[in-house]
Amino acid sequence: MLTLKITFWILLFIVFYAYIGYGIVLFLMIKTKRMFGAGRKKIENPGFEPEVTLFIAAYNEKDFIAEKVKNSLELDYPQEKLHKVWVTDGSDDGTPDVLKQFPGVEVYHLPQRSGKIGAMNRGMKFVKTPIVVFCDANTMLGKESIRRIVRLFSDPKVGCVSGEKRIFSKEKDTAAGAGEGLYWKYESTLKKWDAELYSVVGAAGELFAIRTELYQEVERDTLLDDFIISLRVAQQGYTIQYDPEAYAIETASANVKEELKRKIRISAGGIQSVIRLVSLLNIFKYGILSFQYISHRVLRWTLAPLSLLLMLITGLILAVNEGIFSFRLYSTVFWLQIVFYIAALLGWYLENRSIRLKLLFVPYYFFIMNLSVYLGLKRFLKKTQSVNWERAKRG
Repeated sequence: MLTLKITFWILLFIVFYAYIGYGIVLFLMIKTKRMFGAGRKKIENPGFEPEVTLFIAAYNEKDFIAEKVKNSLELDYPQEKLHKVWVTDGSDDGTPDVLKQFPGVEVYHLPQRSGKIGAMNRGMKFVKTPIVVFCDANTMLGKESIRRIVRLFSDPKVGCVSGEKRIFSKEKDTAAGAGEGLYWKYESTLKKWDAELYSVVGAAGELFAIRTELYQEVERDTLLDDFIISLRVAQQGYTIQYDPEAYAIETASANVKEELKRKIRISAGGIQSVIRLVSLLNIFKYGILSFQYISHRVLRWTLAPLSLLLMLITGLILAVNEGIFSFRLYSTVFWLQIVFYIAALLGWYLENRSIRLKLLFVPYYFFIMNLSVYLGLKRFLKKTQSVNWERAKRG
């Protein structure tokens, strides 16, 4: 029973550290750096205005084109220095034809559909500027986003800059919308601290930029192109920086079913990425970058979801041994787990009946996040996750 107790506390520590503990450790490390004045000062040159390519890989995005082009013309950056490249492989809804109606837009189209990464690999051959900014067709950028991103590249040590993904929030949000919004607010804080400590560990595909010369062609079956591209830049000795005021905004998933579809794809891609970036686990070679990568990403896609399941099993055994209704240490912890999962199920039940209690959004969304890892692992092992666009319906 002692071995089981030790196992239980190890599992609890993994779960706590992956979702909360790393944030605490990161905060303390940042405070310590500031205390000793060891923080690396950001080199920002307001007059730094190199030519930039706004790169959009799109599939059947006809409904968003007019608004997206209008948005790109309103960005606070010299328009003569902002090249707009659209790659529309496989689009058959008229997307390339609509795009060609707009002056100043370069359109590269092929009838066959090869997935987003196939379009990116092909499209990068047409990029001639020193910096390329990737974003999605269905997201709108903040007016100063390009300028703020580019400014960080005035530091020669910066190889990639990630913007922030923001979610439109509504007073009567679905569980998916509220949960997704809360998740990204927490992630935004962690990214700011990651960047201050050393480097962000992965960029959000909605908006990120790299030095064009650092782009490495990515395997055609890659699921998380943004994650792989950005971390391979970091592996070359550059940092990934982050500016929350450079943002892309979109609506939340229409419902939890759509959000789960998106999360399953991300989870399958996360597991694939951990395997492809296995060398990044070498803390003796990559140091603080490896520490951040393992703590912020790897645990959430591997040990943390597994630990949640094993905690429930070991917790039940320990609670029964102790007296399941004794409400001593292990029985209390076990029942707290049960209450949490009941809250998640209740959130699902009420959501399906359009009754929304925000108190239940967090456990519901947390459960969906971890369920998606198991479903994503299944898809990854069975090789049933397509690299082609599978856009979740948005609210």
